[in-house]
Amino acid sequence: MSAPPATIAPLEPRHWPAVEAIWAAGIAGGHATFEPAPPTWGAFDAGRLPGQRWVALDGHDEVLGWVAASPTSTRPAYRGVVEHSVYVAPSAAGRGVGRLLLEALAASTEAAGIWTVQSAVFPENAASLALHARCGFRVVGRRERVALMPVGPLAGRWRDTVLVERRSRVVGV
Repeated sequence: MSAPPATIAPLEPRHWPAVEAIWAAGIAGGHATFEPAPPTWGAFDAGRLPGQRWVALDGHDEVLGWVAASPTSTRPAYRGVVEHSVYVAPSAAGRGVGRLLLEALAASTEAAGIWTVQSAVFPENAASLALHARCGFRVVGRRERVALMPVGPLAGRWRDTVLVERRSRVVGV
């Protein structure tokens, strides 16, 4: 039996420099986000649910990837719905890190009474779409020409997004 590719731990302020670097690498690749740059730690911390933030760590406590969720809406009817982001360091791609992170997110959201985890993924991000499918997410739609890319190799181009969601089998059943 081989060792797991990583261990999962709560995302803490000390992880931020590595999380920020992984996020910046995703931005540079052009298929991760509309954001032109990672936020500050303060903005990240204020916008993400504390119980739904995880990092994957290697045996040397190096961050290999991260996942975090934000409320989708402040309306009471949507209190069980979150939007998430998941990023894996380029050096850790293909090692099962993304799957571990999404599994940790699924467990923590269900424990918190959250029944829907959703995201918007660029259709060109085949690896992310495949990862989400392996982790129980389904495609629920596509938004066309959502926004112009502000930076990166696709700056100035309109982008579509594929909407994915994972519905809990235990919460809200």
